Amino acid sequence: MSLQTKSRAPFAAKLDLPPPFTLVTLREVGDAFAHACELAPEQGAGTLTYVGRFDLAEFAVVLEPDEPLCSARRTLHLGMVALIDALLVHSPPEKPVEIAWPDGIRVDGGLVGGGRIAWPKDARENETPAWMVFGAMIRTVSMGENEPGVNPLSAALEEEGFTDLSSAALVEGFARHLMVHSDAWREYGFEAVGKAYVARLPRDKGLRRDIDENGDLLVRRVGKVEVERRKLAPLLAAPSWLDPNTRGPK
Repeated sequence: MSLQTKSRAPFAAKLDLPPPFTLVTLREVGDAFAHACELAPEQGAGTLTYVGRFDLAEFAVVLEPDEPLCSARRTLHLGMVALIDALLVHSPPEKPVEIAWPDGIRVDGGLVGGGRIAWPKDARENETPAWMVFGAMIRTVSMGENEPGVNPLSAALEEEGFTDLSSAALVEGFARHLMVHSDAWREYGFEAVGKAYVARLPRDKGLRRDIDENGDLLVRRVGKVEVERRKLAPLLAAPSWLDPNTRGPK
């Protein structure tokens, strides 16, 4: 999975990002994910779009996979591991921060956001897509827009004790962790990323979980030979954490 960028000048420089990244800053009404998908064919890997909002960390990054789409969808797992690692650095002690299969992030059981991926519409399963985009939204502050009890399982970082974590710092941390896990994938294979992803799922001593070559979650129960397959591809069209009406975390 490549983060090498094409030679070009950055659009903006308001975040402290590692050298492989080129920052594109959008206004609050921007859509980081959609904009990254528009820029991907021309700007290439390392382009990171960021929407500077008070209540939400919203960003997306362009990657260039080196394997067919059928396995490159594991870019989602790569991004999710980098995202949750960036959160864990600032997490209050003993506060559970977990991945909700396949794309959600929960803090102490409350949904704060998640990640999603996109690729060229004409990409074929057995061919390497020209680009992929991983995008994420994390609710940093609850704006109190919903009636009490409408989304009882939703949460925001501030109310969960992440008082020293700004949106900018989260994106900066994500970029650094993405480089670490990208390097691990390239050097040791996807297994390194897959193990890190599984380790961040909710714990269950009675289960063994693995990520298959196509990104599916394989679940084996202790003492059983049967394998439960939880398919990834059908879930990508509609992210589990995204409210289609507000276009933000549920």
